[in-house]
Amino acid sequence: MLGLREALDRIAGPAAAAEPPSDPPLLAVDLRDARDREANPALCAALRALPAVSVALAADEDHGASGLAASFDVVVSDPASLDALRAAVAARPQAAVALVQLLRGFDTRTVEAGLVAESVTYGLLQAGAEFADWLAQRGPARTLAPAERVLEVERRGDRLLLTLARPERRNAFGTALRDALCEALAVAHADASITHVALCGLGPDFCSGGDLDEFGCAPDPATAHGIRMLRSPARALAGCADRAHALVHGACVGAGVELPAFCARLEARPDAWFCLPEVGMGLIPGAGGTVSLPRRIGRQRTAWMALSGARVDAATAREWGLVDAVVPG
Repeated sequence: MLGLREALDRIAGPAAAAEPPSDPPLLAVDLRDARDREANPALCAALRALPAVSVALAADEDHGASGLAASFDVVVSDPASLDALRAAVAARPQAAVALVQLLRGFDTRTVEAGLVAESVTYGLLQAGAEFADWLAQRGPARTLAPAERVLEVERRGDRLLLTLARPERRNAFGTALRDALCEALAVAHADASITHVALCGLGPDFCSGGDLDEFGCAPDPATAHGIRMLRSPARALAGCADRAHALVHGACVGAGVELPAFCARLEARPDAWFCLPEVGMGLIPGAGGTVSLPRRIGRQRTAWMALSGARVDAATAREWGLVDAVVPG
């Protein structure tokens, strides 16, 4: 771990952006005893260009709300958290660096531009060795019979209720659910009399994330990118976000948190927990999470969730602003 002056000397030189500062590509800087914690223009610029994950060890958990810490990709308050991040980056360095590089520019992009940038980065990693390694560890995908239903759609006056309805698969987010959500949300866009769109899920979990049996089935990353741009529940939900309300419970993994985070109002049952596991698979969040989550909790907490893959409980999610309220079961 470097001190502030040593870090500046290490990464602010003219050749610093040409190669990572270490292996794994992670730069850790101890800010706990730094006398000058105000934003340093040279260091801030170097951190934005750094081809590595930058982590600040700070005395508190302000997560970079101000000053110099705001320029780091992640802020932690204890060495154990730093060690966990280092291990995660060492396991999937390409995905980890791609994630933080994408998040660094989230606040300069519109929602549409953010979804395009996310999809391009996701597609790049789909063709990479880290995702191939994850697929090899998973083994051959299972062939499942098509589900009779994946989404219940009900109109109640001016309300459109969308219920994820494949509880036997923990409402896994696959192509059938993706397409059904796009079709249902198209109704909300086309019908101005719908003033409220509600999203919830059947069974013990709201959504367990992407259907892992479908991963790796796209013909090629370029085609997959084109499909994501044509059939994007994230774009559709963001387009009616001011009318959208989600109530989540149980596991809210990957798409199970990325999509509802677009809603103007997101409520959680006390048993809800949230997780972004994609970096561990050699990917990044690909259902809009690099757009929706930073707008709720900032890029540093989003990066921490995605890099660590750790679970965030409902109370912490409320404290962070990931959810707007925790409501009784």
